[in-house]
Amino acid sequence: MAYDVLNNGGMHNVFEIFRLRLQEWVDDLQFTTLHKRALAVVAVIVCVISIGVVARGHSQPVVEAPPVVIEVPKVMVDVAGGVKMPGVYELPSTSRVVDAITAAGGALPGTDTSDINLARIVKDGEQVYVEPVALSKPFVQGSSSVPVVKKKAGPININRASAGELDTLPGIGPVLASRIIDYRKANGPFASVDDLQNVSGIGSAKFAQFKSKVRV
Repeated sequence: MAYDVLNNGGMHNVFEIFRLRLQEWVDDLQFTTLHKRALAVVAVIVCVISIGVVARGHSQPVVEAPPVVIEVPKVMVDVAGGVKMPGVYELPSTSRVVDAITAAGGALPGTDTSDINLARIVKDGEQVYVEPVALSKPFVQGSSSVPVVKKKAGPININRASAGELDTLPGIGPVLASRIIDYRKANGPFASVDDLQNVSGIGSAKFAQFKSKVRV
């Protein structure tokens, strides 16, 4: 009977085919009419519940997992000298020297940062010092007068000194002065004056010649 429905009308009603097959199966059982009706009702209820569960499962919205937030550690850096807003700044541990200077408002006009390794990653607790432009008198734009840089008395700060200032130290010529600047750019500020001996060409004897004339 079920095959006749398929041949004559096509699969137009799934429930009708299921009912016909169920009827054929029930007719083969040795049940009373009451038992057969009860069994048919139970079968219909089971089918309705099953269809409802499947439909409900497909209609549930997909809940997206919350994005994973990775917190980058912070470092404290003191930015001083020729910057617009000197001070202590909290920066991501992956920040470069240029980021620290930018956080301080950038270098002041006329400031030379060529002796600073702007690409170096900053360290927690370090000071990034930008050598300011020190003039003996105000410099007016368009004036023919040349600004005169004030000379500082006392020991030279090896973390701030230019190559020209280092060249004035006993036993330090242009070559060693350049090496000191290069070492400072690559490794960051010197922790102590004794670290100068890590620079190629500066041994204990040469270091003793100018030790009293430098500081950090």
